[in-house]
Amino acid sequence: MAELERLLQPPAPATTPVASPATAPAAFTSALQGAMGTTAAAAPAMATGGTPAGQAILSLVQSEVGVAEQPPGSNDAPRIAQYRQATAGSGVGPWCAYFVSWAAREAGVPLGDSGQGFGLVDDVYAWAQRTGKAIPNGPGVQPQPGDLIVWDEHIGVVESVGADGSVTTVEGNSSHMVARRVHGPGGDGAIGYVRLG
Repeated sequence: MAELERLLQPPAPATTPVASPATAPAAFTSALQGAMGTTAAAAPAMATGGTPAGQAILSLVQSEVGVAEQPPGSNDAPRIAQYRQATAGSGVGPWCAYFVSWAAREAGVPLGDSGQGFGLVDDVYAWAQRTGKAIPNGPGVQPQPGDLIVWDEHIGVVESVGADGSVTTVEGNSSHMVARRVHGPGGDGAIGYVRLG
């Protein structure tokens, strides 16, 4: 506690450099994690590229990293129940599609012909194919930040693409939580992407 209080005190004049506005959040996060004795993978710098809608989706899902099922394995928690409300008629169950439906709705680009969202990954991709929003994965296909990345029975959001083609994602219902994952080139067998906006 004393370490946290020390970190929250104003810096001494003329002896402590002041963080620039761009580095202050990262510096604060690092200091707080150090004071709490925790370590966590830092969020990558804000990805560039993608559509405005994709950027809005990405911003939303990044802020949800760490939301977890209560208890683990239940497919439920108060926050997960809020994701579920973005889908018409969905009950407690696997929630990765609820999560992207919630993010798309909150970003102003709801999924579905009537904005009803989807509880099943297959339904998301079928709708995207029918409406020209699907991009099948294959040689030369480059996802953009904010694209939905679709696997057989799982879906997430592309956060960034590395120089080696690796794809960093934010996914709901990944090990019972909203988690950041890194996949190999091509998204480790992703069947395609959904680009909104």
